[in-house]
Amino acid sequence: MKSNDNSSDIATEIFGGEEIEIVNLRDLEPKELTVNPEKSDIFDKIENSHKHFFITGKAGTGKSHLLKFLKTNSKKQVVVCAPTGVAALNVSGQTLHSFFKIPPHFVNPEEVKLNNKVAELLRHVEVLVLDEVSMVRAEMIDIIDHLLKQAREPFTPFGGVQLVMFGDPFQLPPIVASRELQEYFSKNHGGFHFFNAHVWEDVGFETYELKEIFRQKDDRFITLLNRVREGDVDKDLLAQLNRRVEEFLEDSPVIVLSTTNNKVNFINSNKLSSIPSKEFVFEAYISGALDERQYPADEILKLKKGAQIMMLKNDPDDRWVNGSLGTVESLGEKEINVNINGAVYNVAPVSWDKINYFYNRETKKVEEQIVGKFVQYPIRLAWAITIHKSQGQTFDRVIIDLDSGAFTTGQVYVALSRCRSLSGIFLTRPIGREDIKVDSDVVKFMRKK
Repeated sequence: MKSNDNSSDIATEIFGGEEIEIVNLRDLEPKELTVNPEKSDIFDKIENSHKHFFITGKAGTGKSHLLKFLKTNSKKQVVVCAPTGVAALNVSGQTLHSFFKIPPHFVNPEEVKLNNKVAELLRHVEVLVLDEVSMVRAEMIDIIDHLLKQAREPFTPFGGVQLVMFGDPFQLPPIVASRELQEYFSKNHGGFHFFNAHVWEDVGFETYELKEIFRQKDDRFITLLNRVREGDVDKDLLAQLNRRVEEFLEDSPVIVLSTTNNKVNFINSNKLSSIPSKEFVFEAYISGALDERQYPADEILKLKKGAQIMMLKNDPDDRWVNGSLGTVESLGEKEINVNINGAVYNVAPVSWDKINYFYNRETKKVEEQIVGKFVQYPIRLAWAITIHKSQGQTFDRVIIDLDSGAFTTGQVYVALSRCRSLSGIFLTRPIGREDIKVDSDVVKFMRKK
């Protein structure tokens, strides 16, 4: 899909008050994405039909890779949306609220009015892709259906637009902040998940669960993770996990996965303060329609030589991947060199672009317009990270610190499944049955799909 952006592949932009080379985020993706036969078959089914699809899979099965392949290779007019600003930036899409002009607060579907500009755009969309759909509540799916019907075909689900949803309901749940909302969803939808939407039963989504796991190779560990995912917990499983309550040797990078931002900030700040070398500060360049909740990296990045860091994006030259751990080798006012697996690399700033979709009457195509930029080095301090922010990452060694306990569904599964092997996991305390929280509605839905 064409982007309304005049920058070259390696754009020269203002960063830190001077001109330096900035790598555009889109150029960090391989020029030609490839997929395995499983994903290729699903892509062909989507491309050659008008059916609606729900694409799911365990952690590490490559859901995001298939989404990018679909967006890049489809000959249809594809729009990609996500429930949060950060998720939208990471898939070069637009938030659901922004795309459909939906109020930020809860609203009944029938009360949402269709914006005229949005109506024109919707009339030309052929495929709507929803990423991280597990975070989308039931009423949002019904609002999408309501607005698409207003703009297009009033008696056809989603107005005739093909819907393709990506996500794992066992991982990220929707936010239902108040008891009143919980009661509303229970009474009016029978639950708050996307599959509780009224339109869901009218549509008959075809569900495909990606089977090939790329993150883990040990079948016994994969089986253990799947049991944790589905809440199939007994004494033997807990005993297997809790053998990992042991001291770790700091002979190679290890990252702490914690449940709270406060704990993570405390660990990272203390570790950075303990390094006696000079501190360097790198401030992000931000322009356009971005707010703090949408920042994909630190606005103020503080580093010292020797600090443990994590890379936030894949490198086009395969020097590192998203989630690679390393240490800062050397620093300058506008230079960062990192040591990853014994090799030293210079890191360039990256531009994350916030896009809005629009209908171009001249080309008669749905196109993208850049409305905001966030430019920063794709690096984060990484002695510790929250379990939530570890979504999508892969690590060789992790310390899981549940502290006072897991507080949401899927949290323990997400933490455990970040690691390539069971032997790379270290627990600060035993995991109890009460820590492994699973939504019974999700279990029922996934078993009958």
